[in-house]
Formats: sequence, structure tokens, C-alpha cells
Amino acid sequence: MSAEPGGPEDRLRRFATIWSRAVFPATSTSLTRPEFEEQLLPLARRLSDALRARAFDAAVAREIGAALIAVHCTDPEALSRTLDCVDAYLVLYCGDPDASAQTQEALRSRSSRLQHAMAAGFAKALKERTLAEQESISQAAFHAQRMVAQALHSSEARFRAVFEGAAIGIGIADLDGKILEVNGALLRMFGGSEQLVRGRLITEWTHPEDAPHIWRLYDELVRGERDHYHVEKAFYRPDGTVLWTNLTVSLLRDADGRPQYQLALMEDTTERRLLNLRLRYEATHDALTGLPNRTLFFERLEKALAAGEGQRFGLCYLDLDGFKTVNDSLGHAAGDRLLVEVADRLQTCATAPGEMVARLGGDEFVALITGADTERGVDELVGRIMNALVTPISVDGRELTVRGSIGVVEGPVGERGPAEVLRSADITMYRAKSAGGNRFEVADPEADARAITRHGLTTALPMALDRGEFFIEYQPLVHLGDGTVHGAEALVRWLHPQHGVLGPDRFIPLAEHTGLIVPLGRWVLEEAVGQARAWQERHARTGPMRINVNLSPCQLTHPGLVSDTVDILEDAGLEPDALCLEVTESALIGADDDLLKPLRRLAEMGVDIALDDFGTGYSNLANLRRLPVSILKLDRSFTQGMQQYPADPVDLKIVEGIVSLAHSLDLAVTVEGVETGAQAEQLRILGCDTAQGWYYARPGPPDRLHELALADARG
Repeated sequence: MSAEPGGPEDRLRRFATIWSRAVFPATSTSLTRPEFEEQLLPLARRLSDALRARAFDAAVAREIGAALIAVHCTDPEALSRTLDCVDAYLVLYCGDPDASAQTQEALRSRSSRLQHAMAAGFAKALKERTLAEQESISQAAFHAQRMVAQALHSSEARFRAVFEGAAIGIGIADLDGKILEVNGALLRMFGGSEQLVRGRLITEWTHPEDAPHIWRLYDELVRGERDHYHVEKAFYRPDGTVLWTNLTVSLLRDADGRPQYQLALMEDTTERRLLNLRLRYEATHDALTGLPNRTLFFERLEKALAAGEGQRFGLCYLDLDGFKTVNDSLGHAAGDRLLVEVADRLQTCATAPGEMVARLGGDEFVALITGADTERGVDELVGRIMNALVTPISVDGRELTVRGSIGVVEGPVGERGPAEVLRSADITMYRAKSAGGNRFEVADPEADARAITRHGLTTALPMALDRGEFFIEYQPLVHLGDGTVHGAEALVRWLHPQHGVLGPDRFIPLAEHTGLIVPLGRWVLEEAVGQARAWQERHARTGPMRINVNLSPCQLTHPGLVSDTVDILEDAGLEPDALCLEVTESALIGADDDLLKPLRRLAEMGVDIALDDFGTGYSNLANLRRLPVSILKLDRSFTQGMQQYPADPVDLKIVEGIVSLAHSLDLAVTVEGVETGAQAEQLRILGCDTAQGWYYARPGPPDRLHELALADARG
């Protein structure tokens, strides 16, 4: 079914028309149906606005429910028809017909919550109106009793008119609890047989769901200690069904103030209660699978975690592996059928007392187990879940293999709240997914702490650059021929307010993942180039003090790489041959011409390109001919074999061969990780050009590099 053509106002009026036609037969009003529709139109407009509002506002829906009473929709059937109409047509006519399936599902969920709030507002307004009517009847009855001596006949007639014509049930009993009089409305509530009601004792109408205070209030009233009380009470009808009522009992006294009778006023709330139960079920259960939803699960989890001493809990957080592929390839309808089948299987895994399964949303499910011995129980539950997913699921004639990653949290209650437990399970589930999926992992506090720290760093990264929390340390590059400082490599650090100084291995991968590496890399390049220019101005040299800056794979693909580099060099007044950009070997493995084009343009300008971490990748050495590099930086792994004495001859031959190959291609060779003088001498003999490492200096502030350069000049 689709909405009538036309704009939003036309669809709104169509919704109001449908609503009025559904409710009008159950409404006590002198208006015509079109006149009644005009009264509902403003309510329909408010309901439409509430559906599409940015934030859900239950107060608006409660006001709409209360407004139904004002337009004479006082019959519970009117409320039931209203909610059925809202459930069926509100999203259709007042939602967005072009919205995605996810948005439509959110609108239907909003519609359910609006219905619940409307029912609550209707019930409250009807209750207030009923109480006012009850008070009026009670006052009329009391007034009639007081006037009995003066005008018995007229008082009796007035009371009878009120008594018989009232829409609510009325009964009169003596102080012993024997029912003396009942009106027609009360008889209809109990099935219409006066013989089954009149003459019975009130104390016979007990019900298992009676609140403990109900009969205490009754005893106080018949003893004359109170004049009235109001409670919600259930009664058994003669046919065994249950009647729920709002019950008000008042004490009638004689002219001298002595207790004489008790007057009961009953409002039938059975249908409203059933409606509330239905709305409660819809609000706490997933519409697709019928499983408890996130709301009900959190209620159960919170209750479980608040259990007494000695109790434990186990939680399994399941996420299906590759579910997005099913939606993308077979469609959302097939994905929904897959989720329904998975839900059915999971339900069979948690049937014991203290166990439950819920759907949190999408393809995420949770299973909860509680009791005194959940350590073994949760292991068995995980096993049942994994076994339940082994058998392929048939969807549209296709056999789909279902895999799942599960995060397990188990422990004593009272130590953590629901949000913390679920977060730990979520983190653990993603750890299982990162390990390949189709497996489960048990929560580890240390792993949780690392994940939380990683998330915190990711969140803090954007503002850290604006707040100036990054700084650069410089490690000198030393010429192996004469031992002079040839230049320096710029190494970025993060001075985190809580975690102190963080090395690039802690935040560069996060910056690459979030895309912040591009502005951060540009900042590093600006700072390093500016520092190189400052060194040149402070210390005259026959050649420029070179600066090496690392480029990440994300920066290589950024369209502004060449223009940004040119602008930074020109602004600082630094010649291109004073800059070396380092690119890791792994980033250039299999690189096509489009990726190499910006590097070639920079190389043609005079910027050196260094192939960093050479020897750790799997590139063909022949590829060096097509790469626009002028420097090879050997990974520190090549110097480790030179720490022993004598040096490993195989390592020496490998380094000698690489140096020979590089020089034959007019490439300079820089070696990282030099820690001893013996290593430095051996590398000099093998023909390496420059080196860096702790033997010369650790990374430090720019002034220290300037001091090293001055020492070289004096030497």
C-alpha cells in the first residue's frame, strides 16, 4: 500500500480522514463526522511533527492522548482504534516515503513509542475525568443521604437517577461486606447476572494479584478510621476471566456521623491494561525476530548485576561475520530472513532458568546466563551457540554458511555496571573478529584497557593538533666518510596531557586510520623545513643542512602533496635539494604510475626520495630502476648481525651486495640503528654513505643538532 499522491499536507489530511472514520463510531459526540475530523486534524499534525522530530518527546504524545478525552473519545474502544490507526498509517502518510529501510525502521520504532505515550496520556486524562465523576457521584450520594429526613422521596429519586444512569459501576454494601445494591454498569462488568453479584460478601472477591495494602485499607474503612481509599484491583468474573478495575471505596455515615454503608465505584480498565501490556511487549521486543531488545536486555542485565552476594553472571556478545555481504549481494529481505533463522537457533541455546538471548540491533546478539556457577555454564553456552551456527542456513534457495565472532565476559556481580560489562564484551568481540572471526575470546582487562586507551587517543587526535600538543625531535644523519653531521630526520612526538610523551608507533596508525595523517604530515613538513632553514642561517655550510621527513601511504595518494611541498619550501626559502622525503618500501610495492607520478615530479624539482626500511618488504630489486628514489635506507635489522664479533659474514655479504647495487644505480645508502663504533666502521668499509643511530645521538631538540654541527665545524 502506498500513500495518496500529493504533498505532505495532503498526506496529513488523508491520515486525519482515516483516523476520524475509524474512531467516530466509538465516540459520544453530537458533531458530524467531517466536523469531528477537523477536531482531529491539529492532533494529527502534532503527531506527525513528533514522529519526525530530531529527539523523541513523550510529553507531546501524552498530550495528544489526553486531548482525545477532550473531544469525547472516552470509550476504550476509541483508544484501541486510534492506536491501530497510528500503528498502520502514521509512518505511511506522515513519514518520509523516500527514506532508507533503516530510517523507516527507526520511524516505526518511534511510532510504537508514540503509541505507548498516547495510551499513557489517554489513561491519565480518563482517570482524572473518572475521578471527577466519581467525586460528583459520591457527593450526590452523600447529599442524598443527608437530605433523606427532609425530602426522602425526592432524594431517593435523585440518587436512583445518578445510580442507574452512571457509566461506571456502583455498588453499595453494609459494614459486614454484604452487597446490597449494584447498578447496571457494574452488572455488565461481571457478566450481567444480578444473582451472581447481589448478596455476595466483598471478602470473597480476593485475587492472587491483590496488593498487600488493599485489605488493610478495607478494614480501616469499615472500622470508620478512614473515609475512602482508591486502589487498582482485579476480580474474577463468574466465567473465570479477570476483570481489572480502578476501585474507589467511600464510607457513608448516618446523620450522627456513625459508619453505615460503603459505596464502591468501579472503572473497567481490563482492555486498557491489555493494551498497555501489548505496548510494553512491543517496546521491549525486537519486531523482526521477536527476541528481547536492547531495552529489556539492559533491564535484565542491571537486575542480574544487582543480585546478592555469591551470584555470578556470564555474557556472550555475538556479531555475525560478513553479514553486510549478504545484505549487499542478496538484499535486505534475505538478510532479515537470515537474522530470523539465527535468532531461532540462538533461542534454543538459552532455555534454562537464568538464561536469555536478545538482539541488540543489526546482526548483534547477546546471551546472558546468571547463577552461582556461571564459569562452567558460560563455556557450555558458548559451545552451544557455536554449534548452532555450524549448519548452513537456506535463504532463497542458497545455502549460506554463518560464522560469528563472540566476546565473553564472566565474573561476580556487583563489581561493574551494565554499560561497562557490555563495553568489555563488545571490545572482546572485536578482538575475536580481528583474529579472523568464527571464534570466541574471553575478556581480558589489560586488552580492554589498551582498546579504551586507543579509542581515547583516536578521539583526542583532532584537537591535539589544534592545541599544539605535537612536537618534533631530530636525529642526526652522519656522513660515514668524515663523521660530519650531514642532516637530520624529523621524528614527530605527541605530548599527551594524561599519557605523557607518545612515540609515533602509538598514534601514527590511528592518524592514518582517521585521515588526520594528512594535516599532521603537512604540519610536520612545515616545522621541519622551517627548522632546516633556521639551521642554515645559524651555521654556514658548504652545502645545505638536509632534513628528512617521513611520508605515510595516505599522504602519497593525497592530491595536494606536490603543491603543499612546493608552497612550504617557497615560504621557508629552502632549496628543494635540502629536503628528503622518506617512503617505506612496503608502500611502493606494486605501485602504479599514478602513485609514482607525484614522487617523480618532486624528484624532478630536486627533492630527494628515500626508500625507507629497505630489505623488509618483498619488492623485486629490478623495480628500483623505475622508482624515483635517490637514497636507500637499510633497515636496522642489517646492523643487528654486526653487533657480535666477528660480524656475521652472510650479513656483511648482503649489505655489501646491496651497497654495490645501489651505487651502480647512482643511489646513496643510509643505514639505521647504528649503536656501536664497530658497526659504524664496518659500514664505512662496506661503502655505506650515511648512518644514524644511538651511537651518534638519540632523537632530541633542534638545538642539540646545531651544537653537533658546530662541533664538526670546529673539528
